[in-house]
Amino acid sequence: MTAMDIAAPLAQPRPDPAMSLYCLLDPEVLANPYPLYRRLREKDPVFWDPFLCAWVVTDYANVQTVLHRFSADRTPTPAQLNSLGLDALEPIARVMIQQMLFMDAPAHTRLRSLCSRAFTPTRAERLREHIQDVANRLLDRVVPAGRMDVLADFAAPLPAIVTAELLGVPAADHEQLKAWSADYAEVLGNFQHNPDRAGRVLSSVEGMTAYFRSAIREQERRPRDGLLGSLLAAEIEGARLTEDEVIANVIVTMVGGQETTTNLIGNGLLTLLRNAEQMARLRDDPSIAPSAVEELLRYESPSQHTARLAPADVVLGGKQIRRRDPVMAVMAAANRDPARFANPDDLDLTRKDNRHLAFGWAAHFCFGAPLARLEGEIAFTTLLRRLPEIALEPNPLVWRENLGLRGLEALHISFRSQGAAGAEVR
Repeated sequence: MTAMDIAAPLAQPRPDPAMSLYCLLDPEVLANPYPLYRRLREKDPVFWDPFLCAWVVTDYANVQTVLHRFSADRTPTPAQLNSLGLDALEPIARVMIQQMLFMDAPAHTRLRSLCSRAFTPTRAERLREHIQDVANRLLDRVVPAGRMDVLADFAAPLPAIVTAELLGVPAADHEQLKAWSADYAEVLGNFQHNPDRAGRVLSSVEGMTAYFRSAIREQERRPRDGLLGSLLAAEIEGARLTEDEVIANVIVTMVGGQETTTNLIGNGLLTLLRNAEQMARLRDDPSIAPSAVEELLRYESPSQHTARLAPADVVLGGKQIRRRDPVMAVMAAANRDPARFANPDDLDLTRKDNRHLAFGWAAHFCFGAPLARLEGEIAFTTLLRRLPEIALEPNPLVWRENLGLRGLEALHISFRSQGAAGAEVR
């Protein structure tokens, strides 16, 4: 036996850079990440990604387990940031550590129970006519031109207006709120570092904090319906939320309510345009809209992945994961798992048993899901009804560099020009 033979068992295989979520930094992979997800899931559905320094989970059963059992309490405190020399990011950390998105029970349960009351299915359904009116007004502006950018003209302002009204702030402020929301989404959806954007995110956090602090003063002078007023008045076992807690959770509710729905509409319409037979099916039979929204959420999930921490030493997928190890649950990969969904890469707008993970799972399931679903139903049926001969413009498609919140920079379409809403068939 030679010295090389003795040393050979100690040698570690060189990590394969093609088998890492960091491949999403390649624009071509980002444009279609599903082949990457399939390779990761088929080779090892629970694996240590040395480039990301985290466990990556890509199959449905184990992603579901991570979402259900692993800890969401993963935000560094201001003190921890200071110890790393990142004190400039402290204003962001002060907001994030008070948001329910980054909490476990019982703190998460307390805040979620308050915020979710504004987004029950019954309350969402009461907004149907109003959301339809907003959708029609937005399309009235562009229908005569015969072309539009779906994101800028429709998918962004629709949920921004509705969310502002639900919060209890002026709908006229929706453009500024949307701009702040897009900036803040940088810290929610990305695992890569974008130091050049840190200043913009900090500025947006400061702007949102000042805006909602001013809105609280206005609420005290002139009370109005909305989540902001509800949180200010809420009592839990005799205790009220602090002003900073109210602001932090209004911010995360606003961002979640806008970004997920904007991307659902943009991603969903692109998917329909790429699947003409399915698009015609929905246009001819709008009654399948609820099922269609579920399938579009599964097929092109607006929220691609989320981070968790192992709550204790645990075995997952045959791997020993240590307490507080970081874990990335890739919901978009789980939603294409053939062990859970038949023919997962095919779009089927009437798919049965479609329990996708696009809105998460268990305690952190998105409480805004009823509203997002309703907005999606109205958006798709209205677009297909009011825009005849809809087609993609030849502009290149560019995906936002937010790797976790999947969405387009723009979606340019053309259609046959026609009159305003009065000409439509209801």
